[in-house]
Amino acid sequence: MNTRRLTYLGRVRIAAGAAVIGTALLASPALAGESSAATPAVSPAGSALSPQLNSVQPDQARLGTASSSTSLKPISLPTGFRPEGITSGAARAFYVGSLADGRILAGSFKTGTTRQLTAGVTGRSVRGMEWDKRSNLLWVAGQDGSQGIVLAVDVTTGAVKHRIEIPGAKFLNDVLVEPHGVWVTDSQVDRLLRLDLSPKTGAWTGRQDLVPLKGEWPATVAGKNGANGISNLWDGTILLNNSTAGGIYTVSPYTGQARNILVKRGPGITGGDGLERKGHTLFVVRGNSQNAVEALKLHHNSKGWRATWKKTLTSPQLDVPSTGAFVNHTLWTVNARFGVANPESASYQIVPLGKKTMRGIETLLK
Repeated sequence: MNTRRLTYLGRVRIAAGAAVIGTALLASPALAGESSAATPAVSPAGSALSPQLNSVQPDQARLGTASSSTSLKPISLPTGFRPEGITSGAARAFYVGSLADGRILAGSFKTGTTRQLTAGVTGRSVRGMEWDKRSNLLWVAGQDGSQGIVLAVDVTTGAVKHRIEIPGAKFLNDVLVEPHGVWVTDSQVDRLLRLDLSPKTGAWTGRQDLVPLKGEWPATVAGKNGANGISNLWDGTILLNNSTAGGIYTVSPYTGQARNILVKRGPGITGGDGLERKGHTLFVVRGNSQNAVEALKLHHNSKGWRATWKKTLTSPQLDVPSTGAFVNHTLWTVNARFGVANPESASYQIVPLGKKTMRGIETLLK
């Protein structure tokens, strides 16, 4: 695996992935709800935030059928599991969580096998998650009943190292881990949660910050979902989508000031769940269709960040995907199957939009 040196808010870090050369500028998926009260939140004002296939060409039909690689097959999850969030770990590992009971499974993209990492808890549901290599912790957003929580789980032992209650949370959703913090969207409150981390070890310092979303961010109507997927840019700027209003937004991690990114061509980003960025390519799960992923190419000019729609990725095996993880030239998407008649007896899968499509995606990553 290649390494790249990236400047993050004035600090140099080493990150694994495909080598990307760009102007100084970097980016991570979920759906369901929470509220809470434990460690008191700290206002960001004055704080020192240093916060981390199958494709169809634009000139073809917008939606197309994936021609999957014979070596890549969907990974089955337990009946009634109701997955929502997925993230990757070391050596092609993955982690996926349950809306049904908060269980977390660990698995391998290479072998397609899974094992239980944490047991289910009555009344618990989990959504977005991301693994931090420094601490070997999996950071997970979810809820215990109506209590919004963030968990930190040791992926070796399955031990829950932290269970953090979030005051006023209603719908904690997607997670982004960066060198100085864990960022979490709250889809029914127009703000972001930041948990402060030690940049050296990734350990939680005990501090919470709540960053209100301002500027061009659309106000979220009661009972609807706003901020959902979260990722970031090379300079630490946060990327969000909006499930109800649509669009892609940049957000300052210091002020919460949001700006809408102009998306050229294509059908438009009218909704969205998970976000996954690889190089200059941003994948928007369900950005315009229930069973597809929109691929955008990010670029920057004197007017700021822009995006160009490149492809719609789909497969007959997709069934209302929620989030995705890009690993080894493959975008693995979770079939959440929201709205299925009997979720407790339904089957669920992780679907690869895979290697053969990299021929199309490679040009986006340059």
